[in-house]
Amino acid sequence: MVQFSDLHLGFHYGAGDLLKLSRLVNELQPDVICFTGDLVDYSVGSDGAEATEALGAMKAKYGKFAVLGNHDYYGHVDHVISLLQTGGFRPLRNEAVKLEYGGSRVWLAGVEDQWEGRPDLRRALSGVPKEDCTVLLSHCPDFADIAAEHPVDLQLSGHSHGGQVRIPFYGHVMTPLYARKYVQGLYSLGEDKLQLYVNRGIGVSMHPVRFCCRPELTLFTLKRK
Repeated sequence: MVQFSDLHLGFHYGAGDLLKLSRLVNELQPDVICFTGDLVDYSVGSDGAEATEALGAMKAKYGKFAVLGNHDYYGHVDHVISLLQTGGFRPLRNEAVKLEYGGSRVWLAGVEDQWEGRPDLRRALSGVPKEDCTVLLSHCPDFADIAAEHPVDLQLSGHSHGGQVRIPFYGHVMTPLYARKYVQGLYSLGEDKLQLYVNRGIGVSMHPVRFCCRPELTLFTLKRK
């Protein structure tokens, strides 16, 4: 399972960069691709067709899935959704899909953005057996405190950019709302009931700089306990 996040197309990141990313993703030969929001910075822009082509170039055996980030709502959210769908990604808006592989069953759920959307995890998990493995896509990592109260095994998030600027021996300088508690990497919540992974993202926002906080493309292997 490959996760990438926070492209922020239009702000120092273009369709050509996305095409390079798609090649890196394909080299990993993923079964599933997950995008955890903020496709654009404020709008799709003039290179929307090229961006769609780059998204479409990504290949996964069992599908490509996405959730929206707060920046995806700032312009025309329907354009963002259309771009994702044309690129072969299925946006998960408070819903879940079942994936079956080698006799195993995994549910992939997604909720709307905690900041600009209306996340409804109860609705997303309706019909999902509690005993099955469930992976949740949520743009905002701090949503994990809510997810920990539900039968979710793993949450994948972005939004924080890992702080984007990190000072040695100090850490991140600032993170956005709903990414104040969980900033980067792996966390365990509720006596290890829920694993949370926060991806540092690919692009930048607000300021065109990263410091001690490299962009991230993450590969996960899910295993039976």
